[in-house]
Amino acid sequence: MNLTTENILLIGSLLLFISIIVGKTSYKFGVPTLLLFLAIGMLAGSDGLGGIRFDDPKLAQFIGIVSLNFILFSGGLDTNFKAIKPILREGLVLSTLGVFLTAAGLGVFVYVVTDFTIYESLLLGSIVSSTDAAAVFSILRSKNLALKTNLRPTLELESGSNDPMAYVLTLACLSLVINQDQSVFNMLLMFFQQMILGGVAGFAFGRLSKIIINRIKLGFEGLYPVLVIALMFITFSATDFVGGNGFLAIYICAVYLGNQDLIHKSTILKMFDGIAWLMQIVLFLTLGLLVFPSQIVPYMGIGLLISIFLILVARPAAVFISLMFFKMKLKRRFYISWVGLRGAVPIVFATYPLLAGIDKANMIFNIVFFISVTSVLIQGTTLSLFAKWLNVALPEKVKPIAENDRYILNLPKSAMEEIVIPSQSFAVGKRIIDLHFPTSAFIVMIKRNDKFVRPGGSTIIEANDTLVVLLDNEDSLQEVNAILNTMLID
Repeated sequence: MNLTTENILLIGSLLLFISIIVGKTSYKFGVPTLLLFLAIGMLAGSDGLGGIRFDDPKLAQFIGIVSLNFILFSGGLDTNFKAIKPILREGLVLSTLGVFLTAAGLGVFVYVVTDFTIYESLLLGSIVSSTDAAAVFSILRSKNLALKTNLRPTLELESGSNDPMAYVLTLACLSLVINQDQSVFNMLLMFFQQMILGGVAGFAFGRLSKIIINRIKLGFEGLYPVLVIALMFITFSATDFVGGNGFLAIYICAVYLGNQDLIHKSTILKMFDGIAWLMQIVLFLTLGLLVFPSQIVPYMGIGLLISIFLILVARPAAVFISLMFFKMKLKRRFYISWVGLRGAVPIVFATYPLLAGIDKANMIFNIVFFISVTSVLIQGTTLSLFAKWLNVALPEKVKPIAENDRYILNLPKSAMEEIVIPSQSFAVGKRIIDLHFPTSAFIVMIKRNDKFVRPGGSTIIEANDTLVVLLDNEDSLQEVNAILNTMLID
């Protein structure tokens, strides 16, 4: 079956519906949903029952890049900086040095066991060198797996920030395969340019985006998530245009925004959470359609050998070397080594050799696809089991609630207070967003001139307003009073 304008929406919506229904029950059998999305795409493809003919790596790459934008941005928004601050150095070392060591180690192994050239081997190693953000975010959150001693923030920070390093290594090695006269100096120059410009642009666009979101008056709450989508793509495209790493830029931009007071932040977080799931499904379905299972069979043997080496040797060696200068228990290092999930990102990166037209591009793509599937199947299904074996999982009753989850879950508070704003308060004439209330306190209603006003981030406080505030505890009330008292004019 060929995809046409008339049937693409019907086929796409049916595949999406099937993926959601099947994914809903998948964890009863211990199978990660992402693997099922991939399997549904393969079954619907040209070698499967659906017979849908899809052989367009360029379109698949475009869909992959768009999907990764949403997945990384959503993951960044949900990253609490207070949680990652204690492990910031470990996470950054894993996402840079760890990725490089994984690529180098696996590349050397591939060179030894195959007829690949050294540059082709390093290219394959680079493509599968990063921990996949879509797989890690999806599996950890869908399993509701809580881990001890900042272990989960470490894993999410690494997976969210290491794709840029793998992307740069992939482009560098692809350039060496195509033109072996390229100098190492040029490769290093490209690396530093990508990372430095990407980091600077991400922070700059984050600050600019905050100003735009909080200053602009759109009139409709539903337009604010649309505004953030536009800012996200501007950040990625503008950074890429000037030679920086767009993936790094949007992740840093999202982390910055996720830790700021934003107008309609709850709406923005909910929308991006839903779209991130949609993009994960679309991405895996697309990659499943792109793959011809019959072409993978000849490479299953070498693919399994490379995958086992990656899981049991290359990844653990890279983790232990990267973290050798940090104080960390051995069982934590082992668990970080095991959560080296490969998913959709390596498959997306594997489309670059296809589009470049190098000799072994098809072989590389099929091997990478097999590695990603085995990684999600073997490691993804055993994350909870290994967490229990290594004693790094928290009991169900003491699982903490992520700070940003409060916006999404709308948790009931344990206390309610009415706070009157005197006419001399500095809060008069200010928007709620500018008061910087703690996340453990919410203004749910404002009494104004015997009327009730529903508050929003852009609502302006007036003299003699009575704020109806829901709070977590007595400490939250003290924080609120401290904020309001500092605003009083002496």
